[in-house]
Amino acid sequence: MSETVRKRGSTGYFLLIPGVLWLALFFVVPLYSLVATSLFDPSGSDLNGYEMTYHWANYTDAIQSYWQPLVRSLAYGALATLLCLLLGYVLAYAIAFKAGRWKNLMLVLVIAPFFTSFLVRTLSWKLLLADDGFIVNTLQAVHVLGADGRLLATPVAVIAGLTYNFLPFMVLPLYASIDKIDHRLIEASSDLYANPFVGFFKVTWPLSLPGVVSGTLLTFIPAVGDYINAQLLGSPNQRMIGSVIQSLFTDANDYPAAAALSVILMVLIVGMVLFYVRRAGTEDLL
Repeated sequence: MSETVRKRGSTGYFLLIPGVLWLALFFVVPLYSLVATSLFDPSGSDLNGYEMTYHWANYTDAIQSYWQPLVRSLAYGALATLLCLLLGYVLAYAIAFKAGRWKNLMLVLVIAPFFTSFLVRTLSWKLLLADDGFIVNTLQAVHVLGADGRLLATPVAVIAGLTYNFLPFMVLPLYASIDKIDHRLIEASSDLYANPFVGFFKVTWPLSLPGVVSGTLLTFIPAVGDYINAQLLGSPNQRMIGSVIQSLFTDANDYPAAAALSVILMVLIVGMVLFYVRRAGTEDLL
């Protein structure tokens, strides 16, 4: 009997080998290369290219030079995540409790944008928010925007693009969490003389927190590192850290600075995620 158990245990380890090799090849090795590049001598060498000198000043130089895009990216990502949460929670709640036989169709509509290229979707927003477009003309007609007002190349356009593109990442975890809530608990809160507002924050909201935490993480992390929306919908004044890193890698060929910024962004996001998950206190994610 013990021999059979031992064989089953070894089989499990063998099954882990492909996954471990995949992670080592496509995560550990690139991560090591990125960190190593961030410590190269930024002056380089004409003959040998960059040399490893453990130049830690690359990090301080990167922060001093590009702290504004870094802070802007965190702010845009946070605002887009908040908007996704507000819009996505209402939508997920409606699908879970109100859609009835239309539930599957509405879920398909939520993920339907994924069947189109991310780039095409963002370009569509560029057309919608154009200066002579329907949205701008309507806002000018109701005097929300001035005669020369515009939406394109503004923070509003960038955040709107981020919100639209990452909204499904918020809706799906929220739906999965809300759909599992026993509706009888909500009915019990009303039986105990709780109005809908109190019942929501005492019953529905706490039970949906795992979906809230998952959705905000799935939205915030890619939104902060995104550069397509800022590139197409914004201007140099709305430049995000992803655009800076891409430019340093491909245009300026400043690999140490680009790698240092990438590591800084990664460490910041990991630290914020750990703090957020701890503070959220959801046992399903810890």
